[in-house]
Amino acid sequence: MTFISGHDRAWSDEAIRRIEAEGNRSADTHLLALPVPEGWGIDVYLKDESTHRTGSLKHRLARSLFLFGLVNGWIREGTVIVEASSGSTAVSEAYFAQLLGLPFVAVMTRSTSREKVALIEQYGGTCHFVDDASAVYDAAEAIAAETGGHYMDQFTYAERATDWRGNNNIAESIFRQMEHERFPVPEWVVVGAGTGGTSATIGRYLRYNRYPTRLAVVDPENSAFYPTWAGGTAALGRPSRIEGIGRPRPEPSFIPSVIDSMIQVPDSASVAASRHLRALTGLSAGPSTGTNLWGVWQIVAKLRSAGRRGSVVSILCDAGERYACSYNDDGWLADRGLDPAGPLAVLEEFFETGIWRGHPPTGN
Repeated sequence: MTFISGHDRAWSDEAIRRIEAEGNRSADTHLLALPVPEGWGIDVYLKDESTHRTGSLKHRLARSLFLFGLVNGWIREGTVIVEASSGSTAVSEAYFAQLLGLPFVAVMTRSTSREKVALIEQYGGTCHFVDDASAVYDAAEAIAAETGGHYMDQFTYAERATDWRGNNNIAESIFRQMEHERFPVPEWVVVGAGTGGTSATIGRYLRYNRYPTRLAVVDPENSAFYPTWAGGTAALGRPSRIEGIGRPRPEPSFIPSVIDSMIQVPDSASVAASRHLRALTGLSAGPSTGTNLWGVWQIVAKLRSAGRRGSVVSILCDAGERYACSYNDDGWLADRGLDPAGPLAVLEEFFETGIWRGHPPTGN
């Protein structure tokens, strides 16, 4: 039998204190009301996760994963932290690794935005690149084995590292901030899926508290999540072109049974919706936020056509500045066959006339 030394326990205690202190210093993220035509009778909100210290929704996940690894005894003094990540989770984990004085290695595809790579390196992390998105898992496991490190494995542990009953998770934060709004209990919450952890947390929270709110998950084209949910069995997809969400396989943290509706979103529509947000509000957001919003506007159109009033809440996942050389570059988009002009025209017409002429609105 192997026992944990008093020194290891003391180091772990101090590491947990540092992470808890970091969280205590951080104010909650803002819930932003978007300017929707008053006559629609529908209020739309974005939970702005870009204001976290590491600039994205993944700050919450990274904090939870580190605490999960510490309390399980998987992370100790000197442990090399390894993660398979398309970018934002790695940025946040690099920050927490630096906070604890631990080395960090991020395994990612070469297509990851240069801005995210620079942030990982800024926090002292090292990037290991692979050509095929499906290779990140094996490469991360191999590096962890070679270094005697710990593979964080966000895709497996995201749904269990966060307390879905509350404890200031993102769902509890949303409902607390909605308390004084015109429609305090949302009709829908709309999120994307990268690991599936956020949708699992929100879906479980809604059921645990018996809210009538329904959960919609948006998914990029070619991702495995939508066909897995629709067909009831694990399906395979292709690597997502929308950085941070969508996967070529259904990840272990993806829990289809807590999802009320899924919406497939064309990649060009994700880019268009993020650009429309900037024109509408001045807010700069990445393409995964655009994916969320394309789903939000379809749900709003569905509510309007049914004569329903209420509120819809989604997430601003990260800022557009992280994609200056990719999704915000017209030449980069053209090289990848992404043209946001058509979907952008759909959104502009929708806001002018209230008529949705994109894909048929989904959701019950």
